[in-house]
Amino acid sequence: MKTYLFAFFAAAGISVAAGAVCIPLLKKRNAQQTILKYVEEHKSKNGTPTMGGLFFVFAAVAAFLLFGGAKGRVGAVSAVFGAAYMLTGFLDDFIKIRFRRNEGLKPYQKIVFQVLVGVIAGVFAYRNYLTEVYIPFTRRRVDLGWFSIPFTAFLFIALSNCVNLTDGLDGLASSSVLGFLLPFTLLLFLQADRSAYLSEGEYASVVLLNVSLAGALFGFLFFNTNRASVFMGDTGSLALGGFLAAQSVFTGNALYVPLFGMVFVASGVSVIIQVLHFKRTGRRVFLMAPLHHHLQHKGISEAKISYSYMAVTLIIGLFCLINYL
Repeated sequence: MKTYLFAFFAAAGISVAAGAVCIPLLKKRNAQQTILKYVEEHKSKNGTPTMGGLFFVFAAVAAFLLFGGAKGRVGAVSAVFGAAYMLTGFLDDFIKIRFRRNEGLKPYQKIVFQVLVGVIAGVFAYRNYLTEVYIPFTRRRVDLGWFSIPFTAFLFIALSNCVNLTDGLDGLASSSVLGFLLPFTLLLFLQADRSAYLSEGEYASVVLLNVSLAGALFGFLFFNTNRASVFMGDTGSLALGGFLAAQSVFTGNALYVPLFGMVFVASGVSVIIQVLHFKRTGRRVFLMAPLHHHLQHKGISEAKISYSYMAVTLIIGLFCLINYL
């Protein structure tokens, strides 16, 4: 337990220190976010530095390695896939900054890379016999066999893009992921004790990764709460989706993702509903999609929306542990 506490505080400290150093450099290099013109509430945020994901991902991985996380294969590989998605987001952010536009990589370019990484993750899971999934609210597992490859690819694409869509308000994605990590980490502790799917060392490596990531996000929130002095950008949001997807698949908890990540699902589904309904009828269901922008247009403050998303995520996640009581 001491190791986890030290890793948390180390990650938080590294994240704060990296932010204090990097944010002035990002400003100096004009690494600034271009705000969409139709988001009226965000006009004052135009020019805010972005790519903050660089320093919290660095902090999380550094703390993870410093405290021996690489000894566990599952945790180490999950960190690699999170970093791979970070690189995709970094390239997307770099193009936005370089050409001073809101769009970076073309959608098909991002999807191609996300599919490629997702398939590699699926093949890794299949070749290492990590193809079983827990049925939520039970301790039973079913083996997906070769179907785990396309299933894993889908989960990586869906979760990373939904986390990316949720990153639209100050502190929203960061706090929501924190709300995901706490109950998910508790779930791993309970599964290791009562219905082990992995070895004790493997569970320990994933828990260490989660604790390090949580500490890094706590440090990042020092700069990212309203009014944010830096955005995580796609560099951070895609990385977070990659981290969560990888460990969910490799620990057998992929089917828990729509429950623990209900707010991420809401972001993705609200966009799909908005687009399909508008194409069919020419009218909108929401004042603006994703859902958090609709709530903002209703007059709810960014801080309240972020808190509500985190609280809902935390409560649902804790409820999902009920079968282990």
